[in-house]
Amino acid sequence: MSDVLILGNWKMNGSLADNQALLNDLSAVDIPASVEVGICAPYVYFSQLQTLLKSSQISLGSQDISVHLKGAYTGEIAGSMLQEFDCQYVIVGHSERREYHGESNSLVAQKALAALQHGMTPIICVGETLEQRKAERTLDVIQEQLAAIKTVLSDNELAKCVIAYEPVWAIGTGLTATPDQAQEVHVFIRQQLGEHADSIKILYGGSVSSSNAKKLFEQADINGGLVGGASLKIADFTSIIQQGN
Repeated sequence: MSDVLILGNWKMNGSLADNQALLNDLSAVDIPASVEVGICAPYVYFSQLQTLLKSSQISLGSQDISVHLKGAYTGEIAGSMLQEFDCQYVIVGHSERREYHGESNSLVAQKALAALQHGMTPIICVGETLEQRKAERTLDVIQEQLAAIKTVLSDNELAKCVIAYEPVWAIGTGLTATPDQAQEVHVFIRQQLGEHADSIKILYGGSVSSSNAKKLFEQADINGGLVGGASLKIADFTSIIQQGN
């Protein structure tokens, strides 16, 4: 198992031409043996990306999953559909899904379970808003988010997950938690994860960049990054990957 996991979240970005150019460049990058890299892309590009990534070390991930197996759920994506494209990771509970789509802690937990049931690794996102941080409720909020997960998943199931701490106030804003702030929260998260806590990867997500990645990854309880905008820029993403070594 790689020591560091770095996942690029493309969000609602990409085109056939841009994807090919980016992944051609990324596939040529010498990825350190200690680092695993994945791309979480829009579903419409999965066929293209499955082909482009076939002979590379880079994994394919999804930005969401439905709790339903199939049926009249317009716009949703089933785990069985993701499986057909060799999808290995699924982001669940991203702050943008929680905010714009009203996803509850309970629904996020059910989505994590759905990913596991289809043989994929959930990337379970937790984190606080700026208002909650100012009110000194960061740890309370994260404890509530994780409690919902632990209600649905057993310790053995949780051990197969990845947690991503993404302070909402630092996503796409250019603001970033300091390494010490991030480490403090990562320690707390690990304390909440039960008997397999030491083996669970906890990523930091929140304006990860080539300029702050090294100091973040040097923290004892930060096992990689969930990278947003920087994952769309080959020079920045390559630098972040190299700093995971």
